[in-house]
Amino acid sequence: MTAVAVVAFVVAYLLIATERIHKTKAALGGAAVVLALGVLDSGEAFFSHDTGIDWDVILLLFGMMVIVGILRQTGIFEYTAIWAAKRAKGSPVRIMILLTLITAVASAFLDNVTTVLLIAPVTLLVCDRLGIRPVPFLIAEVLASNIGGAATLIGDPPNIIIASRSGLTFNDFLVHMAPIVVLELAVFTLILPLLFRGSFDADPSRIADVMALDERETIQDQGLLIKCGGVLLAVFTAFVTHSVVHIDPSVVALLGAGVLVLISGVESEQYLSGVEWETLLFFAGLFVMVGGLVKTGVVETMAQWATDATGGNALVAVMLILLVSALLSGIIDNIPYVATMSPLVADLTGTIDNPVHADALWWSLTLGADFGGNLTAVGASANVVMLGIAARAGTPVSFWEFTRKGAVVTTITIAVAAPYLWLRYFVFS
Repeated sequence: MTAVAVVAFVVAYLLIATERIHKTKAALGGAAVVLALGVLDSGEAFFSHDTGIDWDVILLLFGMMVIVGILRQTGIFEYTAIWAAKRAKGSPVRIMILLTLITAVASAFLDNVTTVLLIAPVTLLVCDRLGIRPVPFLIAEVLASNIGGAATLIGDPPNIIIASRSGLTFNDFLVHMAPIVVLELAVFTLILPLLFRGSFDADPSRIADVMALDERETIQDQGLLIKCGGVLLAVFTAFVTHSVVHIDPSVVALLGAGVLVLISGVESEQYLSGVEWETLLFFAGLFVMVGGLVKTGVVETMAQWATDATGGNALVAVMLILLVSALLSGIIDNIPYVATMSPLVADLTGTIDNPVHADALWWSLTLGADFGGNLTAVGASANVVMLGIAARAGTPVSFWEFTRKGAVVTTITIAVAAPYLWLRYFVFS
């Protein structure tokens, strides 16, 4: 069964990476092999918290996709696109920097998947107006969302898992993660023009046309916009106060979508057409394949090798967890990786006497998983969502086009995070 799980995952991953077949077909095919050959049964694949499909992620995505589909009918995305382009004076470089910073900040207070769902339509419209290719902008934004989402407990799904295992609070994440995220964003902003050089050539006449537009004329339904704003405010408030209201984000998203469907008057064809069904199916297949690796002990064995290699040295443990987490999160998706690694880190913290050093293990896992999510196109949920949106817009992003940029950003962010962990928790602690 271990061999079947590994082969199914590796073959599917190679098909996705080489783009020989569509990623959704590869994921569902791998999941079918895992189920058909008995690695997982139906209960383990569909209902198990440890090995099954993470319905919280699937339903959170579905609920937010419905909300965004209704919000799109108001014209607010066109408004924001023109506003951003005009504030940046039509400069593609400044537009990219502005949109990535907006994405990063929003990802800290929402979650990075929701932020990508909201910002991607704006980006597509801006690039269409300027006549430039949107793919570099979409990649830059999703990379920024994974960096910005690391700043808070609710910004990235792995953070929620780590918080539940470690007992760390919203304020703990803010105090310990926000400073390094601010530093990482500053570095990221500086390298953007170089990382995406050659992507900023716009026709001056298109820029002049955009600057002459009045963004207020794009609002098509002000009443619907007010309704959407009220529902989104309630949804975002529930996200932020998760530790108080104890309502899971997936439930919040579904409730928000249900309320908006009832009060908006928008036809079902209009908002359901915005749901990224292929993306949701891809996640389902990926979760089943990773569930096979979890059940057969493959992921736990890899994580155990990492913890055993520390030799009881806290600093070595912190650095090894950081590096291994960045690598494995980029390969198998950071959500199932963190779900598997968290119990092992919890055990390891019990062997370390200094509480500051023990907590550093958790921050190392958080930084490695969140920043490692940028490594490949399937490393984080936000990446997959962005790929789905781009494909539906007629501008598909290849696995390697994303990974070439993501690998550079992951390397730089981990290189910045390592001395931060050493200085803050070992030198100045």
